[in-house]
Amino acid sequence: MTPLPEDLSARISEDDRDAAVQRLQEAYAEEHLSHEEMDELLNQVLTAKTHSELVAALASLPEPLEEGAGTTSTIAAQGGRIKRRGAWRVPRVLKVASAYGRVHLDLSRAVIEHPVIDIELQLGTGRAKITVPRDATVDVEELHTGWKDTRYKVQRRSHAGGPTIRISGTMGFGRLKIRHARR
Repeated sequence: MTPLPEDLSARISEDDRDAAVQRLQEAYAEEHLSHEEMDELLNQVLTAKTHSELVAALASLPEPLEEGAGTTSTIAAQGGRIKRRGAWRVPRVLKVASAYGRVHLDLSRAVIEHPVIDIELQLGTGRAKITVPRDATVDVEELHTGWKDTRYKVQRRSHAGGPTIRISGTMGFGRLKIRHARR
């Protein structure tokens, strides 16, 4: 959001309102807000007329990350399931490690802000399933599997404009299944 003026009673611009809406969307995607809280705060932001009203609407949100911060995340588990789906924010680099268990990453409704996403898998045993957006391009050339091959069919019809998902790392005894979302 643009820096606030000294006078908080000054009227807001459309850019200020758009930045506030984007900040709410980010907080919701990061699960800092429930659906009900999102609706309530979104209404406050859309009806705000002054900077003080925007400040009040956004006061409960965590501070935004600096540009470039938080671009690598790690999800790890010894066993059990690792599951991400819905409206979650995909970092630029995602490292997933599991000794045994299942991994399911659904990027079909995720917030993807980078043109290239690197997913590094370090899996012992167990299956992994990755659902990518319909318009995504997938590269699995750097993935090394020990026991089973990766199951991925390249789409017949290319939908240009989507992110590139590069999957690398190692899988011991398990299979990776990659599919494109239907919509």
